Formats: sequence, C-alpha cells, structure tokens
Amino acid sequence: MALKNKIKSKSTSSGDFADDLKSEKKKRSSKSNFLEQAIDFFKNDKVHQVFGAFLIAYSVFSIISCISYLYYWKFDDSLIDNSLRDILFNNDLVVKNWMSKLGALNAHIFIKQWFGIVSLIFPFIFFITGLNLLFNIKLLPIARMSRISIIIILWSSFVLGFTLNNSPWAIFGGAFGNQLSFWIVSLFGKIGTIIVILLSFTTILIIEFNVSFRNLKLKREQSENDSSNAESSTEDEEIEEKRIHDDSEKEGFFETLFQKNTYSQKLKDDDLSDEKVEAEALNFEIKHVERKPVNEKPEIKTPEFSINTQPIEVQSHSPINIIEESNQQEDESQAITFENTTFNKAADTITESLVNNGLEIIVPKEEETANFEDIEQINHYTIDMPFDPRLDLSTFRLPSIDLLDDYEQSAGSMVREGELHANKDRILETLKNYNIGIDKISATIGPTVTLYEIVPAPGVRISKIKNLEDDIALSLSALGIRIIAPIPGKGTIGIEVPNSNPEIVPMKTILASEKFVNSKFDLPIGIGKTISNESFIYDLAKMPHLLMAGATGQGKSVGLNAIVASLLYKKHPAELKFVMVDPKKVELTLFSKIERHYLAKLPDAEEAIITDTKKVVRTINSLCIEMDTRYDLLKDAQCRNIKEYNAKFISRKLNPNDGHHYLPYIVLIVDEFADLIMTAGKEVETPIARLAQLARAIGIHLIIATQRPSVNIITGTIKANFPARIAFRVTSKIDSRTILDSSGAEQLIGRGDMLLSTGNELIRLQCAFIDTPEVEKVTEFIGEQRGFADAFMLPEVPDEESDDSSKSFDPNDRDPLFVEAARLIVQSQHGSTSLIQRKLKLGYNRAGRIIDQLEGAGIVGPFEGSKAREVRYKDEFTLDQYFKDHNI
Repeated sequence: MALKNKIKSKSTSSGDFADDLKSEKKKRSSKSNFLEQAIDFFKNDKVHQVFGAFLIAYSVFSIISCISYLYYWKFDDSLIDNSLRDILFNNDLVVKNWMSKLGALNAHIFIKQWFGIVSLIFPFIFFITGLNLLFNIKLLPIARMSRISIIIILWSSFVLGFTLNNSPWAIFGGAFGNQLSFWIVSLFGKIGTIIVILLSFTTILIIEFNVSFRNLKLKREQSENDSSNAESSTEDEEIEEKRIHDDSEKEGFFETLFQKNTYSQKLKDDDLSDEKVEAEALNFEIKHVERKPVNEKPEIKTPEFSINTQPIEVQSHSPINIIEESNQQEDESQAITFENTTFNKAADTITESLVNNGLEIIVPKEEETANFEDIEQINHYTIDMPFDPRLDLSTFRLPSIDLLDDYEQSAGSMVREGELHANKDRILETLKNYNIGIDKISATIGPTVTLYEIVPAPGVRISKIKNLEDDIALSLSALGIRIIAPIPGKGTIGIEVPNSNPEIVPMKTILASEKFVNSKFDLPIGIGKTISNESFIYDLAKMPHLLMAGATGQGKSVGLNAIVASLLYKKHPAELKFVMVDPKKVELTLFSKIERHYLAKLPDAEEAIITDTKKVVRTINSLCIEMDTRYDLLKDAQCRNIKEYNAKFISRKLNPNDGHHYLPYIVLIVDEFADLIMTAGKEVETPIARLAQLARAIGIHLIIATQRPSVNIITGTIKANFPARIAFRVTSKIDSRTILDSSGAEQLIGRGDMLLSTGNELIRLQCAFIDTPEVEKVTEFIGEQRGFADAFMLPEVPDEESDDSSKSFDPNDRDPLFVEAARLIVQSQHGSTSLIQRKLKLGYNRAGRIIDQLEGAGIVGPFEGSKAREVRYKDEFTLDQYFKDHNI
C-alpha cells in the first residue's frame, strides 16, 4: 500500500512538472509573440510616417518656445518652479511664453536644466529626421548629423558655461555646461581650462571633420617635387620616341596594375570580414531535431538553414548562407533563434539591392571626359602624339547617370523571412515524403527568384530529386520551379523558386555599378543581375554575336534597349556605330535622334533605321562589302583583328594616304528576325551567316531578336554561329531547346526573367528595366550635342539589274546636270553618288545614273566598294578641255 502511494505521488509530481513545463512554454511563446508583434509595429511604414509628422510638429513647437524663452525667462522661471500639477491644471498660472505653459516648461528643461542656448540644435535634428520619415526627403545623413550635433552641443555648452560663469547670462550655458566647467576649473584652473578647450576643439576638427594641419607642408613638398620632375623631364629624342611608341601599352599596364592592387586590397578586407562572420557563427550551437521513424522509414534529420547579412559582393558562395543586401553599410546584426537554429538577422525583411551605393564616387563620367579632352586637345595635331579619333567630336559628353530612374521598391516587393522559411519547410517536407534525406540547405535571394541549394544525404540519387520538379512546384504553389542538378562547379543541387513579389532591377543600378564603370571590355554590356544580386557585365566583342528569343511581351525589346543604352554610356560616337533593322517600325525608332552620332546607313537611305524589309538585303550585303574591305586593310597592315589594327593606326604606324583609317565597331541589331526570313528567306540568311562566320575579327557584331524561336526561323546555320544566346520565357520545351539546346526557358516567370547561354554554362538573370521615357531622355541628351555632318555611310551596293551597257557614255543621252555634277566631282576630288545626291539635291536613282555616265565618260573610275571612286581629272581646266573636245 505504501509502495502504491509512493508511485502515485511520483506520478502526480511528474504530472505537475509536465503541466508546469507546458505553462512555461506557453508563457515563453506568448512573450516571443508579443516581442514579434512589437517589432512589426515599429517597422510599419505608417508608424514611421506618423512619428515623422510628430517630430516635425514638435520641432516647430520647441524652436518657438525656446526663442520666446530668451525674452521672458526671468518672468517665466519663477512660475515654472511650481509643481507639475499646478502647471497642468492651474488656470490662474499665466506665463509670457509664446507657446504657453508647456512651451515655457519645455524651454526651461532644454535651456536651463540641460545644455543652454545650444539646445536649439535639438529641434533642428528633430525636423530633419521628421522630413526623412514623413516625406522620404534626405537633406543630410541622419547618423552623421546627429553625432556631430551632439558633439557640438556638449562642447559649446561647456565653453558657454566657462565664459558666462558668474554673470547674469549664466543660464544660457545650461546646468550641464555650468557644472562641467566648475569641475574642470577646480581641477586645472582657468588657464588649464582654456588649454582643455583648445585641445578638445583641435581633437574634434581632426577626428570628425578630417582637418589636417600638414597641408601646408605637403603642398610645399609637392611643389618641390613638381619642380624636380620638370627639371628631369628633358631626355634624348630616342627615349622620347620610344616612350611615345609604347605609351598605350604602358598606360594599360599601369591601369591594370592599379586595378589589381585595389582589387587585392578589397579582397583582403573582405576576407577579414568573412573570418569575423565565420568566427561568430562557430560560437553558435546548432542542434538537429531527431525524429522517430514513421512506418519504418529511414531517419531524416532537419538540415541546417542559416541566414547571413553579409553583402552579396563579398559572399564566398558557401552553401549555408542566405545572402541579404542592405542600403546601409553599417547595419548591426542581431542574433535571433528560429527552430533550434541560431542565425544572424539584421531586419525582418530582405532589403533592396544596392541602388545608389557609391554612385557619386564611381561614376564621375563627365569630369573624366572633360579632363581627357583638356589634356589631349593641347597636343592633338602634333606629329609625335598618338592619333585620337574622339577629338572629331571633342565637345561630346557621354550621357549622365541622372537621366535614368531609380524605381524605388515598395515594401511589398521585399522578400520576407517568413516566406523563405515557409518555402524551406515545404521543400523539406516534399523530399521527406519520398524518403530523400538532406544534409544542408541554404538560400540565395535574387531580384525575382530565390535559389535554394541543398546537399543531399549520401546515397541519394540526383535523378530522384530532378524528377520531383512538378511535386515541389505543387507544394510551393509557385509559377514555375527550375531544378539544377547539379549546379556547375558546386557539389549542391539548386532549386529556383520565384519570389511572391519580384523586384525591378533599374538600369541605373547596373550602369552605376563598379563592375560596369571600371570595366575594360571593348563593348561592355550590362544586361541585368544574377540570382545572387550581382551586376552581370559581359563583352559583346568576345561573344561575338548574340541571339535573343522569347514569347511576345516577355522583355526582348527592353533587353535590346538595355544593350544599346549600355554601349551609349560607354563608347564615343567615333568608336561605335549601329545598323538598326526594325520591321515592326516602332521599337527602335527612339534612336533616330542619334543618327548623326551613332547610326550607320546606306548612301541612298532616307532614314538610318531600316523599316522596309526590301532594303534589309542591300544593307546586309553592304556590311559584307565593308567586311571584305576591312579584311583588305588588315591584310595590308599585317594585323589579325581590329584591335591590333586600331592600335597601329593610333600610334601613327599606318599611312592614311594608303587608304588606312580608324575602324569603329559596327553592331547590327535586328529586332524581328522572323519577319525577314518570311519575306526574304535565303537572301537574308546567307549574308547574315557569312557575317556571323567572318565579321568578328574586323569588329562587326550581330544582335538578332525574334519572338518565334522555331527551327525554320532559327536554322542550324544561324545557331552554329551564335554561341551566345538569351532566352526569355517561352511556351514550350521545344522552343527552349531550339534557343538554348536545353530545357528551362519554359519555367521562367516572365517580365525580364531570362537565361543566358554562353556555350559553357547557363546563367539565370533578371533583365535590367529601362523605360521608354528614359531612352528618350538619353537620346535627346545625345542628339542635342554637336554631331557629325551625316550618319556613317556604308559602302554602296551595285545594282544587280544594271549591266556594263548602261555605263557606256552617250553624249546625246546625258543628264541635264551632267556638266554641273562633273564640275562638282572635280572640285571636291571625291567621286561618290552620295556627294551628287546631297549637293545637287537629287534622288539616289538619278544620282546613280549620273555617276554611271561620268564613269562611261572616263571622268571617274569604277566602283571600288567602300572607297570613293577615283577622279581622273585633277582640275577644271583639263575638264573644260575635255568638254570642248567632245562638244559638251
């Protein structure tokens, strides 16, 4: 019986313990819920706006009360000394302050009891902060402004307390200043206190305002160094010629060396930050929850899942980090526990990407262009200086980054922590249902999709996970799931899950990034951001041609605008020309304003942007003639590519009298290739294939876009010569395989989501968004500047219908303007149809007939491709003699 009572008492005590444990868990959960609700409340945007309005109102109230206190403090202080109850509820108590009793009390606390008259700085801080919270107006950086203001308040209160001590105005030093000055004087005396004031003032200038008292000495040393350098700059003519000869190589070497040093230093700093994060992570104890097997299934542990607030640029691609970017550079991470796993967390939501970080430092494009021109214009026309093609438009300025918009993201476009963990749990649950064990799982947050990287348990076949693509999509209720099994270069399997609220990647973010600004590519293009929020910059000259395809409305036109905008922000008009083909007549017409700067056309073309499919064949054949002519120039110069040729021409190793000239890059853009194939067929496909095969070395590159990625449009000949391909969302796997030779494009979510294939790897990108008004502002900025006399003229294409008999000269059948055209050709010593067409204001057909008659008469030579025809009469006297001999 005693034993039963003992067992009963033990069971009762154990039951009470269990009840106490449950109640304790409920209390903890309620506390944690209350803390989360409080955090969410203070992070609410509406709360921020209300608090901002309160700060603005309070700042106005405080400044008025403090100013009136300066006049009536003697009268009001005697009444403010009463109790708080009398101040609030005694209506007979009347003060002279402009803001009544509360204003007098507020000013009494700020000025008399705190820091004196310098307390007027506090309302200024409140006002600036309120503007930022309510209207998002950032007049000053709040953190630095607050820090400097507090230092000024403390130092000024101390100085006023010392200077106004034992005077009727001692109140304006404040209680803090008076007490501090009294204590310092008792320690150091008055003279010592003055020394302390000067020492503290000097310290503030050095630490907070970066004032250096060595400037005078440094300037003196710099002037001495300049004078010594000027004296030692006299060298032999041979050394000077050698220096000029290797100038370009030296410049590139030192720039590369500087860039490497800067980059190595950055990596060193990043490694230190990585080591710090890893050291902190090692202190966390991660426990796996052991689960009992159900129905004799193998034991599956909950894998490790962690979030790291480290910026994306310095991540080490470890499979245990969720990368999160912040607009602030000095966020302090806060430890939060979630499901027995400890991780770092800076905010409840994943913040926006680095849109404006370092913009003012990295992109001083106008200043760099101005400095370059100021230096080169002085020495341009001297024989011993390298040739600079950009000085033909010496006043040209590249577009400003301010012409583009930021597209600030709304709060709904940010990826929330709850969404990340909910998706993680669903993925694990789906894999667990199929007895697939996972060791680790991580997430990398991108603009539109989040990449969950998983490390399967030993013995798990990759094909089992690959076959669960539809099941995972069903569990996540997502638009499209793409599984990468395995990820190239990593021992992980990737699951790309679209974000519920995708972000916009502004074009301004890409063009202002350090990668784009400091890129040394020949034709740099910033197309968008990767899944890890890194700006993706590639060189079109290395691709060397690009094929874009996708369904209607998925972002091809925006992608073309982004490509053109990237080149406009990086290349001078003398270095780059566009040949634009737009069968739809509405997509590329925005760039007609830059015709005299960047566009190329046929001599007889009225518009530089080709919208008539009948003229496309002549244009592409003209590019083939230009290609052959350039290869002849490279052969004569003994160069293998355009880069070597231009380097020789810039260093003045090629004689312009031999036909050599600077060769700009030419980019052919076709907006709708399917329409050309339907109307022209082989007439278009054959020259395009020829250009794709041969034109890379001489600087002609092709960008072809189509919305019909079928095999009869994108033929094998085209695909073989376009190794770089961009696929936007398509409707079927067949179209995806036609573009990329693999599936995946059908799983994209649209609106700029794309896959880039460079032949070796497949990269998922979010295309940068540039709207039509932005393109208009950029083209207007360029078009308003001084340009060339006309667009870049492509070689003339001989008319297929004409024969040699048409060029025979019949004096009785000559054109009425034959004599005038002949005199014009001889005077200018330049035989071309375009010259007659422009000067005599004729159409191309009539001007072509006149040039044929001049050729038949022997005044000009035969057609020579891109070169002007030879003028066989050197002056008008011999021409007049010819006219007399033939009775013309």
